[in-house]
Amino acid sequence: METEMKTGMEASVEATVEAAAQVPEATTLAAPEASTESMADYSKELEASFRKIREGDILTGIVIHVNEEGVTLDLDYYAPGVIKAADMSRDPSFSVLNDVHVGDKLEATVVKRDDGAGNILLSCVEAAEALGWDKLQTYLEEKTILSVKVSQVVNKGVVGYLEGIRGFIPASHLSLSYVEDLESFVGKSLDVRVITVEKAREKLVLSARDVLKEREAEAMNHKISMIAPGTVMEGKVESLMPYGAFVDLGQGLSGLVHVSQISQKRIKAPNEVLKTGDTVKVKVLNTNNGKISLSMKALAEDVQPDEVDGKLAAQYSSGKSVGTSLGDLLKGLKL
Repeated sequence: METEMKTGMEASVEATVEAAAQVPEATTLAAPEASTESMADYSKELEASFRKIREGDILTGIVIHVNEEGVTLDLDYYAPGVIKAADMSRDPSFSVLNDVHVGDKLEATVVKRDDGAGNILLSCVEAAEALGWDKLQTYLEEKTILSVKVSQVVNKGVVGYLEGIRGFIPASHLSLSYVEDLESFVGKSLDVRVITVEKAREKLVLSARDVLKEREAEAMNHKISMIAPGTVMEGKVESLMPYGAFVDLGQGLSGLVHVSQISQKRIKAPNEVLKTGDTVKVKVLNTNNGKISLSMKALAEDVQPDEVDGKLAAQYSSGKSVGTSLGDLLKGLKL
């Protein structure tokens, strides 16, 4: 009986030990991790609660809610920030619902620390006035290309807003060509550069033409770079100058035949040989610095040695006598 009881007790002890051994180690480690995470969150919240915010401060927040009345921001603070629709932008074409989205990052000035409902009242308009001019000055210095939406037509140009500040685009800077209908630009987005910034006078002038001219020049330079020296082309004489003739090569390309490259004989002026409208064949000498240098004389000077040598070889193989005079040697040349 004693033996049976002892055996039963031993079995019970062994089962308890085995059960204890099967408890996962991770279970005993989970509590400290949760505790550490809670402390980190608490520390962050505590730091935010002691952060001092004053009227006039410029804060950065993430949009967490948008409606017709305005925007709510997460300021990483115990109180959220709110911006009324009227304080979002001075741009008449601005729409809170269309132009602001959850997740956007905004900069705004503190107008009131408490709007009466526990929120911090903010204004993007005031922040734009404080920060915008410095940004615009940087854009001017760095020649940054920016996108601006045309909001309205004014005298001699149109208006668009950049960094919340009203910018003027003169009619002469809207396009590479003359613009007759300014209204056709309203609502369109244009790539522009800042060309004038005067904070004291609240003057901001933008230009789309400068960007278009640069892109046109880049496209032209690319075309020119694809033309290999030695290429023979056909074109029309478009103008004559004392120093040479300009030849229209098509596709917007034009090259200069210097007066010294027009003819094998010495001439004083291009009009001795050429007239405007003449169709000519020219050879490309080089395409340095985005300019095409051409020659008509080089084509006349080109000798076809393979053709001459072939004819002489044929004469030798047929047993015909071959003259060695200059006249005989030049018979095979095509001039």
